[in-house]
Order: sequence, then structure tokens, then C-alpha cells
Amino acid sequence: MARLLVVHHSPTPTAQALTDAVLAGANDDAIEGVEVVVRPALEATVEDVLAADGYLLGTTANFGYMSGALKHFFDTVFLQAGGSLSDDGSASTASGGKKPYGLWVHGRYDATGAVRSVLSIVGALPWIQSADVLTVLGDVGEEQREAAYDLGGTLAALLS
Repeated sequence: MARLLVVHHSPTPTAQALTDAVLAGANDDAIEGVEVVVRPALEATVEDVLAADGYLLGTTANFGYMSGALKHFFDTVFLQAGGSLSDDGSASTASGGKKPYGLWVHGRYDATGAVRSVLSIVGALPWIQSADVLTVLGDVGEEQREAAYDLGGTLAALLS
């Protein structure tokens, strides 16, 4: 059975609403053969990453960056999960197999820096972006919940 790892930091009701919708989509009854494993960013391990066939990442936008919790996740797993560094220590393009991933970001006013920071790190992992980034600013309404549901369903369906 394929395994979809969902790593998130959802400290607010609005961020949690997006996470709940992503999980509902990933667990849609029409999708078979996919185990959805959910880990808060501060609890996810390299073993979780290595055992997964695909990934969904969720974060808040904090001061123009991803949440500290998601950054901690990347700091903890990056090299063991196949991350690639340049000679100067910066992230470089990963080689090898490419596992699908998706990303959602919630911000109050702007999420540009948070999206950029996640994409720059993930670009150095042996993963491939398999859905558009879902960026939600402000309140979460039905349209945003549906988009989050679709994101979860898309990634799970790719693994089924």
C-alpha cells in the first residue's frame, strides 16, 4: 500500500481548517490503496519521510517565512532524506528518484516568502511538485476548503 505523509503546522483555527480539508480529500472514499499518515511538523521523523511515497506539507506564513516548526522538520530530516547541498552549503538540485509532493500555506496578509522558502528547500530533495501550491490569505471559506480538499485528493490519487 502506498503511503502519503502529511506534515503540517496548524496552530490557528484557520490553518487547522485547511489541514482538515486536505486530510478529508486525501482520505476520500474513492481513493483506494493509500495510507495517509499525519504528523505535526515537530513530531515528523526521517523514518516517516523515508517510508513515504508522497508528501503533503502545510504551514503558516510567519514574518515572511514558513513556520519555525516546518523549518525544524526540514532541518531534522534534510540530509538523511536525500537532500543535496552545494559546495558552499546552500541547497542544490536533487538527483535521483522523484516522489510527488504538494504544499498549502496560510497567511494573514502575504505568503510569498513562506512559499519561496519551502520550495527552495524541497527543490533540493528528491521530490517533485505535483500540484499547484495552495496559498490562502485571511479567512478560510468554502472555496478555500474545496481547494484544500482537492489538493489532498490529488496527491493521494497520484499514489493510488
